[in-house]
Amino acid sequence: MSKRSLILVVEDNPTNQLLTTMVLNRDGFETAVAESAEDALVFMKSRRPDLILMDVQLPGMDGLTFASSLRSIPEAAGVPVVALTSHAMRGDRERAIAAGCVGYLSKPIDTRTLSDELRALIKPSQPASVSA
Repeated sequence: MSKRSLILVVEDNPTNQLLTTMVLNRDGFETAVAESAEDALVFMKSRRPDLILMDVQLPGMDGLTFASSLRSIPEAAGVPVVALTSHAMRGDRERAIAAGCVGYLSKPIDTRTLSDELRALIKPSQPASVSA
């Protein structure tokens, strides 16, 4: 049996958490949810996700500050971070990439393409195969 890739969804909105995890689980990913950057850091002390899908507007530490801080955390080294925002404005993609994100998606998510977009960003050294 193949290991399912683990995506850590860092999102404070319960509706967005539910939709995102349902889509990713449907498409064969394992998911975990953190409601804040601080919760995500606690989670990563026990498990290393294959990818972090992170809302930019989070309570406490914002998502871009979180992404930037991951560079200095051994548990997060090499984990791709994808920024997710509902307030897409000119320059946001560039700020996300500068903060260390490998991708940038705007809300509402496209439930038909989300999993393929994230699967393409999971490093080849990490198991990207999924099972139903």
